[in-house]
Amino acid sequence: MRELYESQRAMRRQREAALQRGVVAVLDIGTSKITCFVLRFDGVANAPAGEEFGCMAGQSRFRVAGVATKRSQGVRFGEIDRMEETERAIRAAVQGAQKMAGLRVDHAIACFSGGRPRSYGLSGSVALRENSVSEHDVARVLAACELPDYGSRRHVVHALPVNFTLDHRSGLSDPRGQIGNRLSVDMHMLTIDAPAVENLLYCIKRCDLELAGVVSSAYVAGLSALVEDEQELGAACIDMGAGTTSVSIFMRKHLIYADTVRMGGAHVTSDISLGLQVPANVAERIKAFYGGVEATGMDDREMIDVGGETGDWEHDRRQISRSELIGIMRPRLEEILEEVRARLDAAGFEHLPSQRIVLTGGASEVPGLDRLASRILGGRIRMGRPLRIRGLPQAATGPGFAAVVGLCLHAVCPQDECWDFEQPSDWQGARSLRRAVKWFRENW
Repeated sequence: MRELYESQRAMRRQREAALQRGVVAVLDIGTSKITCFVLRFDGVANAPAGEEFGCMAGQSRFRVAGVATKRSQGVRFGEIDRMEETERAIRAAVQGAQKMAGLRVDHAIACFSGGRPRSYGLSGSVALRENSVSEHDVARVLAACELPDYGSRRHVVHALPVNFTLDHRSGLSDPRGQIGNRLSVDMHMLTIDAPAVENLLYCIKRCDLELAGVVSSAYVAGLSALVEDEQELGAACIDMGAGTTSVSIFMRKHLIYADTVRMGGAHVTSDISLGLQVPANVAERIKAFYGGVEATGMDDREMIDVGGETGDWEHDRRQISRSELIGIMRPRLEEILEEVRARLDAAGFEHLPSQRIVLTGGASEVPGLDRLASRILGGRIRMGRPLRIRGLPQAATGPGFAAVVGLCLHAVCPQDECWDFEQPSDWQGARSLRRAVKWFRENW
């Protein structure tokens, strides 16, 4: 665990170096596309604190100087499957964004949706040695949290303190400098499979970039797609990508749960390809132009030309009704939403005061999906788009860019994590598991 803290601190130093230089790249490593934004910082060190808040924090400090999106060739289920193809796609995306920005980039912050994320709720408590809370006291109480036995081949990607309690005053976001006798903390820890992170680290290194941070796409998609009130009162963000569907829950402006369903829009495309016996690129075009989930009487009469590449003119010129297409798409989308519902139930989502659910991601743009999601997931559903940030081109304002826009917000204004504080040298950590669902019920 000590090695993990050192590696996270090393990446934090790289991020600080990039901010001082004034330029950094953010990379969204997705199954269908790899997106790179080059961010240009305008006087970050001298920017006045407190001029913005919540999901708007830090937006005046940077602008998007370059954008490039390349088709992802070597990523499967949000994880690197073929190293050389992924490296070529990342290099192409970074070079395209650098060319547009007219800047050279040495540091990158990356997010991805793979690795089978797993959430844990931790808690700790210490008596204060002085009357006021110091940064060392915060480090001590974080070190007092009992570590779960998350396995030797898992990597801690986030360790976020979400609630401090000083004596009997709870709900504190930053207790430093306040007077009290006993300090307690609730913390959310997110782990992912170590090989997924190691492959990403190695691939970024092969692209001649210094990695300045690794972030869960479920986390940053929520930062971008949820508005201030939703993050405060409690809401779930469902980021439907090509290979995975990420689930994140926010409460009091903090991430308290994250998970992933290993299905997404690419599986719908595959079903269309198999059902209609057409190539994947034709199936993707048909899905994009004619897809839906709710058939009406008119859909029986609306015919779709289905092209093929068999060389058989009669086969290549056949037609299907839109109702047939919906009949292929709807079962897979229902299956994805049922899996999301299982994740929300396991997380204790029904115990949150707000039942708002936000759908985002490129695969969420299927017409009628919000109504289908409302029936399966319950609660109030809305379609989410990423926040507008300075320099963001119109082509990058769709739901498919929610994660990378959220990564921009995280890059300039990251939330404190456990490794941001110097841990006591005698810290060992206990080994008892506390699942997030139990923590929700006891603390929220």
